[in-house]
Amino acid sequence: MIAEIYGLIRSIGTLYIWIIIIAAFLSFIRPDPQNPVVQILYRLTEPVFAFIRKKLPFVVMGGIDLSPLVIIFGLQFIDIIIRNVLFG
Repeated sequence: MIAEIYGLIRSIGTLYIWIIIIAAFLSFIRPDPQNPVVQILYRLTEPVFAFIRKKLPFVVMGGIDLSPLVIIFGLQFIDIIIRNVLFG
């Protein structure tokens, strides 16, 4: 039971990491902001990006926003902690 719940949480985390990666790549090409896919990606990622930028202002260096990397590393760290706690 715990393994299935962990697997579900890990799958959701992995999906969110891919959403972050796609949103970061799209920020380089500046797609049409009226595109529904772009709007969904923005709604899923921008609140978390803004939170990280607010709490850790040093993640924006010289116009380069490193908040996606901080979030990905944070999610990976949380995954490792949960796995170690549950499965020792």
